[in-house]
Amino acid sequence: MNDTLAQEYLRELHVVRQVSKNTLDAYQRDLRILLTKLEEAGIAVADLSTDQVRVWAARLHAQGGSPRSIARVLSAWRGFYIWLANHKNLLQSNPLDDVRPPKRSKPLPKALSVEHAINLVEQSSQENIQADKFLRARDRAVVELLYSSGLRLSELLGIDVYPLENKDYQSAGWIDFDMLEVMVLGKGNKRRTVPVGSAAITAIREWLVVRELYAKDVNVIGQPLFINKQGRRVSARTIQKHLASLALKAGLPTHVHPHMLRHTFASHVLQSSGDLRAVQEMLGHASISSTQIYTALDFQHLAQAYDQAHPRAKGKK
Repeated sequence: MNDTLAQEYLRELHVVRQVSKNTLDAYQRDLRILLTKLEEAGIAVADLSTDQVRVWAARLHAQGGSPRSIARVLSAWRGFYIWLANHKNLLQSNPLDDVRPPKRSKPLPKALSVEHAINLVEQSSQENIQADKFLRARDRAVVELLYSSGLRLSELLGIDVYPLENKDYQSAGWIDFDMLEVMVLGKGNKRRTVPVGSAAITAIREWLVVRELYAKDVNVIGQPLFINKQGRRVSARTIQKHLASLALKAGLPTHVHPHMLRHTFASHVLQSSGDLRAVQEMLGHASISSTQIYTALDFQHLAQAYDQAHPRAKGKK
């Protein structure tokens, strides 16, 4: 009887609802899983319980099923049981109603390798060296600071040349050249101080010399560190566009955006130091769990190094 009901439901999908062949094939595969499990358990289709569905979903997950594929299977089963309730009056309640698929794991943040990060920094130093000194100096300072300190783009854009506070304005961030640090205002209006590397400090000092030529006659509140040629605070879109262009010219095999440099900073610091708490503080994460995702990136780095170097690694002859 179970199989007869399933075949009747599939015919309705095909004839009445006119689903595509690929969709129909997918439903058929997913219902076959259900029918097999019902047969193995000796359960009639109308007697299936929510607890039993949860057990089967957990087993599918344990056997390597992805959250996406299990969600699809449960959706097919749910549709079948809705049809049984509406057309066959076999059910008092749908056993799929309270069953949720496993949560999808968050994708790992994309980070550049050390080699690609260095290529990007070097490209920013070479870009438009003859044609546009302004853009070359600004792009280099931006890339060096993002990679050096792992700032969010909003934090970078909020930096002023020097701290200013009055009744109308308060600087969100600034560079302390003596302490080699940057002060920024992060999420939740929380201030934090992050070290700035010597290469970034040098690039920022060189940018300040060029910046002065474009900002000296413009009255802009706060004296933003990074400006456009009109002397006003540069936009997020401009930084994103220039960074993507630099990555293309550097031959990087992926689209690069400012937040990727934040991920790259975190990954490379963790690879070198192994100090998760320090990375958490520098990134301004409220919870260590937000920072722990970079341990997976660190493991990937170690796994790749093993595969390349170890004589008995998988794939080695």
